[in-house]
Amino acid sequence: MKPNVRTAVVTPALVRLKPHGARESIRRRLDPDEYRAIRQLWVAHSIAEDAHDIPGLMATLTEDCVYTVANTGTSWHGKAGATQFYQQLLTAFPDIHFDLQNIVIGPQGVFEEAFVTGTYQSQWLNMPSPNSQRIEFAVTILFPWDVKQRLFTGERVYFFMK
Repeated sequence: MKPNVRTAVVTPALVRLKPHGARESIRRRLDPDEYRAIRQLWVAHSIAEDAHDIPGLMATLTEDCVYTVANTGTSWHGKAGATQFYQQLLTAFPDIHFDLQNIVIGPQGVFEEAFVTGTYQSQWLNMPSPNSQRIEFAVTILFPWDVKQRLFTGERVYFFMK
């Protein structure tokens, strides 16, 4: 059998190299109290994001969090990096709105799909120069969960422009 992404991710050698690898993640059982904690943290994160409350957002993250926009490969590290990510995002789209379409909550964290709208006011990532135009795009975001710290370890963001 020719290896593929799925078989490569769950090989024992990779799991040995990555102590919190895919195999361990797949096997995790969800405790009802942990589910509630993950859900409550995601709600707190979402409320803080809607309010542009960066300290509130940082309270939901581990110190060593990583924010990655997969489309560009751009990453921000630690709470200082996450703060920079949000400052840039909220400056670029001061009226940003996330319209949640789907959400999955499990022992690995939260996965959401949303439809995003906002007015593009300031340069963000490698997007074309802004001219105060209305922007719409779909986004999927993974919020990985740290079971020991009971916080998110950042976000992995994938966005899809029209």
